[in-house]
Amino acid sequence: MNLPNKITIGRVLLIPLYLVFMLVTQIPYGRYIAAAIFIIAAITDSIDGHIARKNNLITNFGKFMDPIADKLLVCSALICFVEFNQIPSWIAIIIIGREFIVSGFRLVASDSGVVIPADVWGKIKTTVQIIMSILLTVNLDYEVINILERILVYLALALTIISMIDFLYKNREIILANK
Repeated sequence: MNLPNKITIGRVLLIPLYLVFMLVTQIPYGRYIAAAIFIIAAITDSIDGHIARKNNLITNFGKFMDPIADKLLVCSALICFVEFNQIPSWIAIIIIGREFIVSGFRLVASDSGVVIPADVWGKIKTTVQIIMSILLTVNLDYEVINILERILVYLALALTIISMIDFLYKNREIILANK
């Protein structure tokens, strides 16, 4: 297994740590530690991709698992935010539902020998979701931050919908071929 794939697996392994520090409210500064873990996990996404492209270490495993790792990280955070009443459940359901649809679609495509990497809309969506998740994880109670959090939540929602429509449209031939 190459280094970028090991980093991706490491990101997946950080998710339970994030959840412990996020959900065990008795841990002093737990939300700050959770935010630091989330940031480290998010940074590893850029690192593994950079190493893979620079050293020609791009693999089908990496193309498939890297977006899954991102989805697991963000979806775990979303569920925590619903638990703490920071976002409405319907927003989390739409965002997580999109991730299931796109991931399922990638599985169908891979059965046909097609690997669909993340595109620009998906990367923008993920970036906004990561920034939103960091702010909601830290949970600072300042009016300006609260407004920014709300803007990011609805921007993430909009980008989730836009990126899914774009993804399905660009890959419609695969849908039609698998009827």
